[in-house]
Amino acid sequence: MVNKINIMLADDHDIVRDGVKAIISGTTDLHVIAEASSAAEVLDTLETTFPDVLVLDISLPDKSGIETLPLILKMRPKLPVLILSMHNNEEYIISAIKAGAKGYLPKNIPARELTDAIRRLQNGEEYFGEAISEVLRKALMRKLEKEEKPESSAESLSQREKEVLQLYCEGLTNQEIADKLFISIRTVETHKTHIMQKLELRTTVDLVKYAIRNKIIEV
Repeated sequence: MVNKINIMLADDHDIVRDGVKAIISGTTDLHVIAEASSAAEVLDTLETTFPDVLVLDISLPDKSGIETLPLILKMRPKLPVLILSMHNNEEYIISAIKAGAKGYLPKNIPARELTDAIRRLQNGEEYFGEAISEVLRKALMRKLEKEEKPESSAESLSQREKEVLQLYCEGLTNQEIADKLFISIRTVETHKTHIMQKLELRTTVDLVKYAIRNKIIEV
């Protein structure tokens, strides 16, 4: 029997929730266990419901998803939250990440990308689609142009770690990085752990920022 990933949907539009439910109903490992149409309803539902992943819209009627995120994480610190929004400008994206979102996707994505993102968040990863990653890289590049010269700590990374870092920041999955570098997924994960430890970084945004500053990736 397949272990189901339990999902909560929070969006004030019935048609959006129905659409996501229809997508999820076509899978064997995903299951919607709760829905909410407002921030208050999200918080109330989480008092008694325990989803594995929360799919959250930004535009809720009583309080924005970004404002609600810290309240959600105060209740459930380990609950991964995936923002699914029509707002794809850098202000919303960066604010959502700072608030604690583990993923961010636009609403016009293919169905398969949504289900893949949910699985990856449940597995402890972060996920930002290609379009979102591009917005982040451009925003960070503009900011970094005003900041100091490259950090000397870049020298602490091995050549292989720099290659893994570059591919990760370009949005490749662990499997894609493994295939491209002809190494195992476990080796990729080990490299990523070492990179984060060496550079004392915590989030994807920190990692992309570091990679841009040190010219490991170009924008």
